[in-house]
Amino acid sequence: MSAALDTAVAALMRRVAAKAILPRYQTLAAHEVIAKAANDMVTIADTEAEVMLAEGLAQILPEAAIVGEEAVHADPALSERLDSGLCWIIDPVDGTNNFAAGKPPFGIILALSDGGVTQGGWIYDPLQDRLCIAHLGTGALVNGERITARPTGQTPPIAAISTVFLDPAQRAAVQARIAPWYTLVDIPRCAAEQYPRLVLGVNDISVFERTLPWDHAAGVLFVNEAGGMAARPDGSSYRTDQHGQKGLFAASSPALFEEFVKRSSAAD
Repeated sequence: MSAALDTAVAALMRRVAAKAILPRYQTLAAHEVIAKAANDMVTIADTEAEVMLAEGLAQILPEAAIVGEEAVHADPALSERLDSGLCWIIDPVDGTNNFAAGKPPFGIILALSDGGVTQGGWIYDPLQDRLCIAHLGTGALVNGERITARPTGQTPPIAAISTVFLDPAQRAAVQARIAPWYTLVDIPRCAAEQYPRLVLGVNDISVFERTLPWDHAAGVLFVNEAGGMAARPDGSSYRTDQHGQKGLFAASSPALFEEFVKRSSAAD
């Protein structure tokens, strides 16, 4: 993929953040926040930003289909576009619950897939003006500088594990078999922040139960291209066409990934 593509996508993300997202930050009215489901919000910023992003991406790469989180919520059949050919994947405001509460982190996530395989990913934090970019087979960048994932170096390693979507038995297993080997920390409830933390030396491990493509396609690619490892618990690659499949581990190094898989298997 060309540098021109990155330049165009970055400009679009910054423009949308400036026009549709940041003006709504800490200024949302009650009627501008809607609960889609338990622990799942949508705001006027999400919907307006998704429209702007879709329009801009259609101009940047007209041959690619477009799948947006909010569009799929309205029409689940749109997710079938992920199964073949080029497809843009949009998360207009990742970390919406944080955004709606008037606190960080939150961000924009874009990915470009082809036949279920993520080819490019862009993760933008508008408050920090931090842009993470990855392309398949070419490495990862943060604000234009090549980045290599670095573990925290802490003993025990730092693991961000959410138990929100785990059943009681799974929660008990985490506490009994995994927690003693790791320093557990709260998740940011924002994949746009959680994946960069693995590369930037903040966290060593992250675990995700729900693995929707708008949340994870770009982040998985970013971690892997930076030299970390993000994959299904059995080590198989994450794909954007695996509808409804659950479970995803990410680590700042392959060794930490493999060690966590062993601990997780013991918990199971």
